[in-house]
Order: sequence, then C-alpha cells, then structure tokens
Amino acid sequence: MEAKVTLIDGMELRGEALSGHNLTMDSAEAYGGRNAGFRPMELILVGLGGCTGMDVLSILRKKRQNLTGFEVRVKGERSEAHPMVYRDIKVEYIVKGKDISEEAVKRAISLSEEKYCSVEAMLRPTVKITSSYRIIAE
Repeated sequence: MEAKVTLIDGMELRGEALSGHNLTMDSAEAYGGRNAGFRPMELILVGLGGCTGMDVLSILRKKRQNLTGFEVRVKGERSEAHPMVYRDIKVEYIVKGKDISEEAVKRAISLSEEKYCSVEAMLRPTVKITSSYRIIAE
C-alpha cells in the first residue's frame, strides 16, 4: 500500500492512495484551516469503523443473516497533552434486519476484534477499545 499527501492551500491537504481514491484533510479555522475536510485523527476513527464494519458485514452475510441496515459508530477520547493520542475508543455496532441472531452478531464482532481487523490490532496495544451492539428488528 502507498499514499501521498499534497498541499492544496493553507492547511488543506489532499490525500491520495495508490488505489486511485482521494480525500481532503484540513484543520479548523482556529488552526489556520478552512474546515474543508477531515481532521487526520478523525480518519483514524473512520478507518477503524470501516475495517471492523467490513469484517462484521462479511461474517454476518456468510451466516445468512437478513440484514436491512448496518452502522458502526466510533467515538474516541484523546489525551489532553501532546501528541494528544486516543486513549479510549468506543465502537457501537447497529445491526438492522429480520430475525437477526444475537449469537451471530456477537461472534462476528468477536472475530473482527480478535482476528481480522488490522486497524484495531494496531491500535489495541495503546488504546482501550470497548464495543457494544444493538439489534433493531425490522
């Protein structure tokens, strides 16, 4: 994997991956930016949510769960001293569908956390990560 980050203007940066996808990063106006994109630390949370979300979705689909919706909410608390790293992250999975098995959801989350999610594996040695889930019957 490879990526590059290029200055656009002010504090606005464009991140590009070798896959051809790109995104905009910026800082708040108070820090010289124009609030035109993601903060880099927000991308850590988005990356974690995407990584574990893809795992859980894949596992639930293999278990033939009748999903009608799916969401991963990720909330991080950072230390107050620089470099202001995440110290605590909470991940909430919201699974919507018909006749969703609670055991299947628990197992899918467990497999993602313990075996498959590389983002979580990188963060876990230094960040307390806790998870919860809700199943919404439709």
